[in-house]
Amino acid sequence: MFQNHKICVVIPALNEEATIGQVIEAIPTFVDHVIVINDGSTDQTEVIALSKGALVVSHKGNKGLGTAFKSGIQKVLELQGDVMVNMDADGQFNPADIQKLIEPIVTQQADFVTASRFKNQEYWPQMSKTKFWGNQRMSELISSIVGQRFYDVSCGFRAYSRDTLLRLNLFGKFTYTQETFLDLAHKGLTIVEVPTVVRGTREFGQSRMASNLFNYAYRTSKIILQTLRDYNPFRLFWRVSVVIALIGIGLGIFLLAHYLQTGEFSPHKWAGFASAFFIILALFVLSMGFIMDMFTRMRQNQEEILYYLKKAQYSSKKDEA
Repeated sequence: MFQNHKICVVIPALNEEATIGQVIEAIPTFVDHVIVINDGSTDQTEVIALSKGALVVSHKGNKGLGTAFKSGIQKVLELQGDVMVNMDADGQFNPADIQKLIEPIVTQQADFVTASRFKNQEYWPQMSKTKFWGNQRMSELISSIVGQRFYDVSCGFRAYSRDTLLRLNLFGKFTYTQETFLDLAHKGLTIVEVPTVVRGTREFGQSRMASNLFNYAYRTSKIILQTLRDYNPFRLFWRVSVVIALIGIGLGIFLLAHYLQTGEFSPHKWAGFASAFFIILALFVLSMGFIMDMFTRMRQNQEEILYYLKKAQYSSKKDEA
């Protein structure tokens, strides 16, 4: 227990036999449960985790970090945890920093706390310029979407209050990091970044998430667009509509300028048809934005109902215990 709060640490792991043992051993003694989500490992990850006293939830195959994260949430709620900390199994994070992450939650200053590798320049980790640049651009993108400045939206070392876990509703299987920011910021929860020292590279092997930066960028961008579509569709659709409309207007101006110069529409009549097409398409996309916005309001009501259902479900389990 930490200040009368039950603390659970969740560690997603895929073939991390080289480091999982030492990571578990370094977890502070005030942590009540260490939960390893064995995401289809084919090595000794599960055996080592069990030998170190961790609880292990095993997937039959590799289902992705996002799915492993959701399995961790479910297990923490079943165990009636008050605070969940998630961290990677590769040893890049210092378990001693867990206290720094959970303190703003137990003192009710935050709902969600994330370690930040880039908020304090003194703590910037050693990593490739490409990865550093990519992290900066991703943080800027998420910040612009949610309207709040964040410096590190991709770090896998975080803490959540129990109520936050009940409110989280994620869909991405590949990862959860950026989607979590979008989901919780949209719901008005308090998010705090805590600067921490993080090793920029793995001690063993390569990162499975960011080893192919193009694939990582594609898959995370897809999750971000889907989340933006679900939570703020009109903001997305009206911008797309404006771009399409500008193309249509541009073609119309081109045809008009040609007509004023020559007195004829030929040989650019095609521009008139294309202009009409793009303007109609822009109106259609804008209409879709209004319709999607209506569905978003329905989704908000459904998520609120889901929150109370989960709250009642896991509260009843606590009473039974």
